[in-house]
Amino acid sequence: MSRPAVSIRRAVPEDQAFVFEAVKRLAAFDLPPSRSAREIWEGEARTLRAWFDDSVEGTLLVAERAADSLGFIFLEPHTDYFTLEEHGHVGILVVAEHAEGTGAGRALLEAGEAWAREQGYRRLTLNVFQGNARARAVYDRLGFQVETIRYTKGL
Repeated sequence: MSRPAVSIRRAVPEDQAFVFEAVKRLAAFDLPPSRSAREIWEGEARTLRAWFDDSVEGTLLVAERAADSLGFIFLEPHTDYFTLEEHGHVGILVVAEHAEGTGAGRALLEAGEAWAREQGYRRLTLNVFQGNARARAVYDRLGFQVETIRYTKGL
């Protein structure tokens, strides 16, 4: 028996509990010594609270299967530093632990690409921590390419 397909929909206020619980997954990998899990969760939650309060631009999509929330993606417009061209950016992408390997991440990224095309953008970008090997492998498989590497030094 096959599982129902993953569907993608726009987030609604009732998704807040799932979104704010799922955001903790963003630190479920080998963190760099310069970042704490709490600081990552709180930073991402700040952006999501602003979206739910309608005080930040962006699109929040939720992946689900049979009314079971599997993950979400927050998409936002960005401006390229070098060319000043507007493009789409994946600000946040989370797949719930119980949904790993279900295709939810791929479905969310494909929805992100569709969103970017609908906006007339020619590119979709994202950032990922170096230690997040699982996410990096997914991005590589889906055709994303490393463009820059950010270094940091505590002072």
